[in-house]
Amino acid sequence: MSMMQIDKAVVKAYEEKSFKEIAEAPVWALSGISEAGAEKLKEFLGVKTVRDLANLKYFRWAQAITTFADLT
Repeated sequence: MSMMQIDKAVVKAYEEKSFKEIAEAPVWALSGISEAGAEKLKEFLGVKTVRDLANLKYFRWAQAITTFADLT
């Protein structure tokens, strides 16, 4: 996909926001993550924002592992 379809990635309230605004938004701004789920991420992993989730070391590790798996 050459261009991200932001309406597929975020809840309606964030569709018109800038990427910078979305990065600092609460995790529940992402489609498929409920406010209750966001609370669990905050409680267990300290994740409060979309940026926090993207920078989470476990996310980065999983992404790297699957990228290398696909290359081998």
